[in-house]
Parts: sequence; structure tokens; C-alpha cells
Amino acid sequence: MKLFNIFLGLALVTAAQAQLAIQGGSVHTMEGPAITNGVILIKDGKIEAVGSAESITIPEDYQKRQVPVVIPGVIDAHTTVGLSGILNIDADQEQLEKSAPIQPELRAIDAYNARDPLVTWVRNFGVTTVNTGHAPGAVISGQAMIIKTHHLNVSDSNLSPFSMVMGNLGSKALASGKAVPGTRAKAVAILRAELLKAQGYLKKLEAKDPDKAPDRNLRLEALVAVLKKEVPFLITAHRHHDIQAALRLAKEFEFRLVLDGASEAYQLVDEIKAAGVPVIVHPTMMRSYGDAENLSFENAKRLHDAGISIALQSGYEAYVPKTRVVLFEAAMAAAYGLPREAALASITKGAAKILGISDRVGSLAPGKDADLALYDGDPFEYTSHCVGVIIDGASVPVAKR
Repeated sequence: MKLFNIFLGLALVTAAQAQLAIQGGSVHTMEGPAITNGVILIKDGKIEAVGSAESITIPEDYQKRQVPVVIPGVIDAHTTVGLSGILNIDADQEQLEKSAPIQPELRAIDAYNARDPLVTWVRNFGVTTVNTGHAPGAVISGQAMIIKTHHLNVSDSNLSPFSMVMGNLGSKALASGKAVPGTRAKAVAILRAELLKAQGYLKKLEAKDPDKAPDRNLRLEALVAVLKKEVPFLITAHRHHDIQAALRLAKEFEFRLVLDGASEAYQLVDEIKAAGVPVIVHPTMMRSYGDAENLSFENAKRLHDAGISIALQSGYEAYVPKTRVVLFEAAMAAAYGLPREAALASITKGAAKILGISDRVGSLAPGKDADLALYDGDPFEYTSHCVGVIIDGASVPVAKR
């Protein structure tokens, strides 16, 4: 019955946009203090106005809905949802291609399944936008994309079909036996070599003589986008020496680095801050083993206190539950010292800034996409429920959890 309800939710996702007035007992705009007895007017998929009930007149033809708490639609800054599916069988696990250590040409959009029930499942908690793509498990596993969680057609809800190149430094990037890479030094060496190839490819592309233009190379084209700073290079690194290797590469090749996971980042706050690198922190409740054995529940707090830009994520695990709920990860980070407003920002406005989409989502302000998550209580309380999701001005049904 639960799966039936999930698929029913999928069938109903294509709700039409309407003129809406959302009345919230507490409205967290992320553009200032929370508004008590706030109102959000929504028209043509965009936020028309936000303010107190006393300052906003609701037009008579607007549909009204009252809820206790309203926040911007939740953003998961790094996940594999849509590539890793809910059934946890080979047929719905598309997040990692193991045939080669470096494959930046693999596009998330070509593997994403918008109809997978796992997409619906995370949306039921208020997640409206995900930065999803290939999982850690290779030196470069592929690309990520940013997509909203409501449409059944991947092209209809895509904010960025190519948002990042996904890299990995650490034990999970290593191969077994005599396959390459067998050591951390080898992993960094083959990554550096590939970036050097991309530099040479870029020089040929920029040459004025068309006769010297190189043949298309999808792998190098993806890395050229990194070198030209068109997209950031996300590198998953947990150990302190892997984090330092990523920082060295970013300095050497002058690309936009986003550190991911970073279990031991609290040991390197000065270096990370000096480099101006944002961190998508590991899920607060991630299992502490392997490279992540020294993780801290206070990692997000320590980075935030040091003035480092952070976002939180649901991440990826090679076994059940496959994906976590980023809302709960933020709640746990708040429980372990991250200020509540900063915890909420880590899955809304802060995440949007790191992903480069803050002009559209992440806060509630006129002109932005009308993406809202509605709750019957404090979103960080486990006993609260998401009672509604609005994406691009359309009310999307949710199954109460």
C-alpha cells in the first residue's frame, strides 16, 4: 500500500500553477527574521509578495491555505537520488560506473529517473531541489545536475543539467589488486595528468587556426569547463591529507573547488578559510568508519564558527538506506551546536549560494521561484510533519510521515 501511495503521488505531481496565498504562523524567509503571522502571495510560479498579514492584502481570487510553519523549499546540496533508486537492486543503481577511474563525461541527466519513488519520498519531507549525480567511488565518477523534484520529465525541472564535476580523493577512489589507482599518490597523479591534458586541449580550442582545432573529446570538454570556472570541481575527501591534496590541486590549476564530506575539516579550518573554499559537510549522522572514522557531530558548527561557507547533504551510502533526509541531518547539526538559523540556511539559502542558484531558490523573496515547504510544527522536531510542498507555484501532494 505504501508503494501504491508513492506511485499515486507521482501521478499527481503535474498539478497546475495557481494564484495562492500561503498564511503561516511563522514564515522563515531566510532574508531576515522570521515573520509571525506572515503571508506569501504566489502568482505564475513566482513569489509575488512576502510580509506580515497586516501589510499584505490578499486578493479575493487567490486560493488561501493556512499552516503553522513555512520555510523555503529544502535544498539537498549533494545526493545521488534519482540515480540510486528505492529498490536497491542492480536495475535501479546508476550512480557509479566502475569501468575506469576517470570519467567526467558521464552525465547525470542521462541516468536520472524522475519517476523513481525515492524522489517522491524525499519530496514528502519538503525537499524541492537536489544537486544529484554520480557517487564517490572513482577518482572522477561523473557529473552532477541540479533538478527540482516535482516533474516527471527530467527536462522540465532542470535548473542546471551540468552543475559540477564529481571527484574523489581517499580510499574509495582506490582500486583493488593491480588496477589503477592503487595508492593515494597514484590517484592524485592521474588526476593531475588529466587536468594537464585538459589544459592542452583548451589551448588548442582557443587557437585561431581552425585547421589545428582538436577532435571533440567529451572527457576533456568536461574538465575544460572546470578549468574555465564554468562549473566547480566537487571533491569528496574525508581524511585531512586528502583534503590538503584537494586544496593543492585547486591552487595549482586555479579551479573552483567545493569540498565534500570533509570529515576531518575541523582540523583544517584555517587552511580551508584561507583558500576561500566552501564545504558541503557530510551528513551529520553518517556512519563513522573508514575514511570517516574521525568525523564529528560538531563539524558543521566548527566550520560555520570559522566563517566558512557550508551546506548540508544527504550524501550516499553503498547500502541501505542509500539516501538520507537532509532535513534531519540539519536538525542534528543544530542539536550539536550549529545555530538554528545557520542550520536552516545550510539546507536553503546557504546551499543555494554554494550551488550558484540563489537568484532563483533558497529564500522567500519577490521574483524568486515559488518553492515552499509547509509544516505542522518546528521542521527540526522529529514529531513534526511536512503537510505541503509548493514547487514553481504548483501544490504538490505529500504523504504524511
